[in-house]
Amino acid sequence: MPCAGRTSATNCIVGVHEMKAAWYEKNGEARKTLTVGEMPIPVPSPGEVRVKIKTSGVNPSDVKSRRGRPLNSPFIIPHSDGGGIVDAVGANVSSERIGERVWIWNGQWQRSMGTAAEYISLPQEQAVRLPDECDFDAAACLGIPVLTAYEAVRLLGNIHGKDILLIGAASSVAHYAAQFAAIRGARIIGTVGSAEKARHARIAGVAEIINYKVEPVVQRVKELTAQRGVDAIIDMDFSTTVNLVRDGALAPHGKIVCYGANSMDDVTIPFRPMLMNSMQLLFFLVYDLTAAQRSEAIEEIGKLLAAGSLVHTIGARFSLDEIVAAHEAVEQGKFMGNVIIEIN
Repeated sequence: MPCAGRTSATNCIVGVHEMKAAWYEKNGEARKTLTVGEMPIPVPSPGEVRVKIKTSGVNPSDVKSRRGRPLNSPFIIPHSDGGGIVDAVGANVSSERIGERVWIWNGQWQRSMGTAAEYISLPQEQAVRLPDECDFDAAACLGIPVLTAYEAVRLLGNIHGKDILLIGAASSVAHYAAQFAAIRGARIIGTVGSAEKARHARIAGVAEIINYKVEPVVQRVKELTAQRGVDAIIDMDFSTTVNLVRDGALAPHGKIVCYGANSMDDVTIPFRPMLMNSMQLLFFLVYDLTAAQRSEAIEEIGKLLAAGSLVHTIGARFSLDEIVAAHEAVEQGKFMGNVIIEIN
């Protein structure tokens, strides 16, 4: 029984009520590790709410965790993002929250119980009210893609009238980063690998497209910026972006915002040109935002959602029974847009 011996703050009603869930008990390939079955429904502890999950978002970090992040409990129900309805509350939580539509952040971060299940219990602040104008599909995109995109753009400060280079402009995070940057008045230059991805990027507000497969990126950046370079670069893979900086794509006093890397090995930073041109390097981890950073993001994102100002793209939908295929789709980059699992 997966609940046995667990150290999560969420409690179980052993052998009484069960829910459908997916989990893994070791690292490895999706087909060799993911199991779909029954496990006890969690009971919310003091300060927690229980959410009946409608949709669960599958992000690259979820598949990376399954493949190689050491388990901190005997089992892991994956996925940090999701949307659903509060159906129970723990002590010290208002009963008025029951029936509330919510979206979830950090569902599985440093916990054994994620959103790839019919129910999840978690601290009440991690279940955020979902505006009526927003559906549960979009809710499954907010925790990692939207919060990451918002923070990446926020760190740049005032970008009105500035040039921003967005690497991988058709990716899930970049899809939202382009929208946030456009709302703030920036001109966005995006790199893509196909005409289809170029069309997708333009929908989000990317003004200039560079097909990195057939065009020299740095040369095109300089052509588009009168040889000056862009004012900022937003990227998910610092191990490759650093080469663009070395070759002159970033203007003096420019900023690099990075939230990930394809290689976790040490990367050599072009220290001299960065020092002589007063460039800034800004890293952040979306799971580890400060309370103030997250509060600001949630408030501003809520306003945009209520106004219908964000465009969401669902690349594919799977059932919980198809979680292996969902993980493989994310790993292989089969779809543009977010991959979600429909549960209830």
